[in-house]
Amino acid sequence: MPLSNTHKSDLLLVIVTIMAAISWMFSKEAVLLMPPLMFMAIRFLLAGSILATIAWPSLRRLSVDQVKRSVGVGMVFGVAMSCWVMGLFHASHVGESAFLTSLGVVIVPVIARVIFGEEQPLSTWFAIPVAVGGLALLSLKNGFRPEIGQLFFVGAAFIFALYFTLNTRAANQRTVVNRKGETVEKHRVPALPLTSIALLTVGTFTLIESTLLEPWTPTLENFSGVLALWIVASAVVGTAGRFLLQTYAQSLSAHSHGVVILVLEPVWVALFAAGWFSETMSTTQLAGCGLIFLALLINRWGVISRAVKGWTRKQKTI
Repeated sequence: MPLSNTHKSDLLLVIVTIMAAISWMFSKEAVLLMPPLMFMAIRFLLAGSILATIAWPSLRRLSVDQVKRSVGVGMVFGVAMSCWVMGLFHASHVGESAFLTSLGVVIVPVIARVIFGEEQPLSTWFAIPVAVGGLALLSLKNGFRPEIGQLFFVGAAFIFALYFTLNTRAANQRTVVNRKGETVEKHRVPALPLTSIALLTVGTFTLIESTLLEPWTPTLENFSGVLALWIVASAVVGTAGRFLLQTYAQSLSAHSHGVVILVLEPVWVALFAAGWFSETMSTTQLAGCGLIFLALLINRWGVISRAVKGWTRKQKTI
């Protein structure tokens, strides 16, 4: 029996979360061998170039306003990724770091409410204290002495939340009122050109940062095939391939449970880190990760409940 488009979409999104989790391993291996911002610059410029080649016909049709908004999204994404890679560079636990970064999912509705005045479901406000409790268990061992890597990841989570919000607004049709009081239609930016411009912007942004802050000579003099492998794998599998597959999966079904499925990423990261780097967590750390995961589920409770009801109705008709 062939899979429906919805089931195909869900299956592909599970694969997306696995690709994203594996990319954490590739990235950690790379930053052990080269400056972190230099790695991000090469990774995102390569991934953005691949997607831009595919999206070239769509890119040529974009208006100046659409390009500006896409670059703006990319700039915020660039700041977030800079914090993320610095956190990864200093991190002692990759699995724990993934859960800290996933806090961005909980923060997104708060950013949308505070900055853009968008109404949010009640579940959001229940999720926040649970997430804070998880963060406390991860960061407040031995008193308030969080590691520098943890601080970078929490900062990245907040900026990722702003990026997610701006990205969603850029990818959807909106009507806004400009400074002159005129009503203006903001045309949506198609997903593939939006993603390619954002990735290229991140690459350019981190390239400038790396040029100003990091030494390149040692890496260029000792560049190896192993390092090239980690860079290419991160760019092709973890960035270009992941976003392309995710965009395709989301195009298959408007009713996919993708938001819930993508929450699996930190779980995969923790499992892979345990096997790849032999990482272990204390009971307190595991409890903190568990609370953050619970906060993600509470935050998406509306989607989860609709998914469960839809699955139950489908089973009754079989």
